[in-house]
Amino acid sequence: MNSYVRFALASLFALAMHSASLAKVPCEDTLKDVRSARSAATLSTTDAVKVDELINKGIDRCNADDDDRANGLFKQAMTAMGK
Repeated sequence: MNSYVRFALASLFALAMHSASLAKVPCEDTLKDVRSARSAATLSTTDAVKVDELINKGIDRCNADDDDRANGLFKQAMTAMGK
């Protein structure tokens, strides 16, 4: 493999890694959106319990610096609220 091809591959890899890091959203930001949606949502008792459990689990993961799992739980809560 010549140096030009190596340089091109290294550049593509660097670009991919940079793009992946930009795609991550801090769970604290997502939590703000979820809390706002929750305060405006009109839910049945069963749905409210489910949403609140998902939010609380997400907060636990967020506090543990597990942003990916926290955001996944927050997404589930938003889906359960119809958002």
